[in-house]
Amino acid sequence: MSDFLQHECGIALLRLKKPIQYYAEKYGTPFYGLNKMYLLMEKQHNRGQDGAGLANIKLDVNPGKRYISRMRSVDPRPIQDLFQKIMSRFTDLTAEQLLDTMALQNDHAFTGELFLGHLRYGTFGKNEIENCHPFLRQNNWRTRNLVAAGNFNLTNVDELFDVLVQIGQHPKQKSDTVTILEKIGHFLDEENQERFDALKGEGLDNQSISERIADTLDLGNILRRASSDFDGGYVMCGLVGHGDAFVMRDPNGIRPAFWYEDDEVVVAASERPVIQTAFNVPAARIKEVPPGSALIARRNGQVHVEEIREAGDRKACSFERIYFSRGNDADIYQERKELGRGIVTKVLEAVEHDLDHTVTSFIPNTAESSFYGLIQGLEEHLNASKIARIKGLGVDPDHAEIESILNERPRVDKIAIKDAKLRTFITEDSSRDDLVAHVYDVTYGTVEPGVDNLVVIDDSIVRGTTLKKSILRILDRLRPKLIVVASSAPQIRYPDCYGIDMARMGDFIAFQAAVSLLKERGMEDVLHETYKACKHQLTLPLAENVNQVKAIYAPFTADEISDRISQLLTPPGMKSEVKIIFQSIEGLHKACPNHKGDWYFTGDFPTPGGHRVVNKAFVYYMEGNSDRAY
Repeated sequence: MSDFLQHECGIALLRLKKPIQYYAEKYGTPFYGLNKMYLLMEKQHNRGQDGAGLANIKLDVNPGKRYISRMRSVDPRPIQDLFQKIMSRFTDLTAEQLLDTMALQNDHAFTGELFLGHLRYGTFGKNEIENCHPFLRQNNWRTRNLVAAGNFNLTNVDELFDVLVQIGQHPKQKSDTVTILEKIGHFLDEENQERFDALKGEGLDNQSISERIADTLDLGNILRRASSDFDGGYVMCGLVGHGDAFVMRDPNGIRPAFWYEDDEVVVAASERPVIQTAFNVPAARIKEVPPGSALIARRNGQVHVEEIREAGDRKACSFERIYFSRGNDADIYQERKELGRGIVTKVLEAVEHDLDHTVTSFIPNTAESSFYGLIQGLEEHLNASKIARIKGLGVDPDHAEIESILNERPRVDKIAIKDAKLRTFITEDSSRDDLVAHVYDVTYGTVEPGVDNLVVIDDSIVRGTTLKKSILRILDRLRPKLIVVASSAPQIRYPDCYGIDMARMGDFIAFQAAVSLLKERGMEDVLHETYKACKHQLTLPLAENVNQVKAIYAPFTADEISDRISQLLTPPGMKSEVKIIFQSIEGLHKACPNHKGDWYFTGDFPTPGGHRVVNKAFVYYMEGNSDRAY
């Protein structure tokens, strides 16, 4: 992606089902769990580089012994920093001491059976240690301790905050993370108290009651009561102090979650390939947490999936497939190739089918898979053309003519090279822009000036800033006749409020293009009428909100908006003509049939909170308010 976008956060949960001694004997190390957590987190570093955190719970330690450990880091390399600090605690131990697993568990942190790791990309809030997951809600009763982390954004934090206040709490801040922690914690407390009262009535002593609660706590019931009014996209993970754990997914399946179980471990993560890699298991053995359900691992080692909220329409985030998730997942790799294949027709139209004078390349690095699909699609087009032309040569064709036709193929070169990002130590605007223009470089001699077209594929275009200030300028050095930038994703028109850092209407180049066309054609009344409609929507109950901002795009075809985007993003002084083309919505759904979450392209938000966010974002735009809409 040429534009910088904040990613989704990543989660990793691991439950060791055997005693630590088992892993020490079988795998030669008492740190089997820590080693696996490092792999699970490092293989998801694409999902979060602002911070990392790890929590650990020991299942059966005597009172007076520490059984919950947590460490977090906002170091520039947070995963490495985190694990270096944890492992440094063991550097002074002898070989014999490292084999004494009982002593390790009794006297050292992070030697328990239950782990929860988190990788943070900060879509909101400062990059400070206090904003890093996992979060703790502590208590002297084991079954009231809660460790929570997740990949989520809730759209109705204000309402949830008010609920906490109404039940008598005094939250220390208004954020979805704190709100979720306290909401689940409140019902965890209630479940504990209800069970305590019932067992006390049976005449049990307090110690026996604590053990019975630990054995019978109903996590599913707690999660149902806590999440009944959550609106947003989420995968929420939690550990309870006595050893129960959960991974809960939103009803529309917006955010991803996968899990695997064998007789040694239960593991969950945001991406399937990391589990495959860390535990060397085939994709077929890894399951997806169903939308609206929770994976629940009991302290006795039993694991089940339980429905928490009724599943809605499946709207799994398509941006996960286009960009965010690692491309080594077998399905994602094929889907990204199909996205490239899906834009072949528009590419051919843009270059007027003149493939002899067209060089094709990609914007490094995430568009590479789509590029392979584009080339395969162009090859298929050429092959069909070759067959027709060879048939047209007659019964006794000339060998040279046949050879000439067969030798035709798409011209492919690596054009754009991404250098290490230059530090912007110069603050004066024009000098900064000049530095930004050198983030990429080109391979000289690949394009015949004034004769060849140059097609480059990008996975998506959000703001277009890097295209205008850097990429198009450096491609223009090659002096192609025409530069075509092909986005394997459709036009991004609306904010995302479920995890990605796309919050403001004015940031989107597609929105800027639509507004420009409205003003050019004397249709500014559409802006004002939409503003009034959005203001009215914000007075309605959350469930009644609908997306009024679609009216901004309604007067125009997708091609009209694409043409205006091309004009807006063409830098002054360009020698080459610039044309920017986009994937269609139909092409997106064909390529990613199981991930129909397309609200940033279509405005069809899966929850009422999404509709309210887009209406608020437009109101803020019209009022010149630069605040986030959620």
